[in-house]
Amino acid sequence: MNWYRHYEETRPRTVKGGIKAKSKRGAFGTTWWGERWEETLKDFGINNRLQRAKRYARKGQVLSIEVEKGRVTSEVQGSRSDPYEITIQLQPYDKTEWDEIVEAFRRQPYVAAALLAGDMPSGVEAIVERAGLTLFPEREADLKTDCSCPDWSNPCKHIAAVYLLLAEEFDRDPFLLFRLRGMRQGALMDRIGGNDTATDSDAASPNDSTSDPAPLQTDGFWDAPDLPSTMYGSVETPSTHAALPKQLGKFPFWRSDADLLETLEPVYEAASDAGMKAFEKDETLAESF
Repeated sequence: MNWYRHYEETRPRTVKGGIKAKSKRGAFGTTWWGERWEETLKDFGINNRLQRAKRYARKGQVLSIEVEKGRVTSEVQGSRSDPYEITIQLQPYDKTEWDEIVEAFRRQPYVAAALLAGDMPSGVEAIVERAGLTLFPEREADLKTDCSCPDWSNPCKHIAAVYLLLAEEFDRDPFLLFRLRGMRQGALMDRIGGNDTATDSDAASPNDSTSDPAPLQTDGFWDAPDLPSTMYGSVETPSTHAALPKQLGKFPFWRSDADLLETLEPVYEAASDAGMKAFEKDETLAESF
């Protein structure tokens, strides 16, 4: 008599607009860190489900993936009408652990320079291990996974498909690994660069201030003087276009062959030129009056 639950394999519903893997055959991770992430799956002993997971990832059955502190959430379209909801949890580092890791990064000029340039040098994993931590999950117990599908196996093929796509995305943006461990790219780069006050939280709200508010002054409120001619200062187009998107980093799970930032740059440049022409036109009209 069998005491396990029998799960009958079904065909997934066809979807449009899903996240399709770039890998057509073989491995999904191609960098050393992408390969290390993918190796975790191979140690789980789910070879049969792993093959089906590869088909899911390559067909675009994964609809969305969000990577945040200690948590990945995703939706995967299976055979039912509603997508399955996926969660993958990995323990983030606490403040003390991050302090030790960042200080170790700083003591290694090559590692610090590579990270500041957006790369993942091979020495990173050893540095994390010397702090008594691991960058990648080493055993199944390091990860907590859940899927709303009826498959009794955990991880199921839906979870495994998300793992595989994460390996590809980590290839492209290694800082997602650090985000999963609790620190975003901007905060980490600030701290490596010497800004010890940088944190991974949002900027403090003005309402957090403990100082008394300034007294309300209403006299002359409606009698504002003329604006000075130097109000705008020096007006010119920026030397660097698409600066804000560049600071935000790479767009998650971007699947086009064209680089997003390279595509945005001429758009920003054209908008700057159009804005300058509109400003100069307004200035000419103002002078005529």
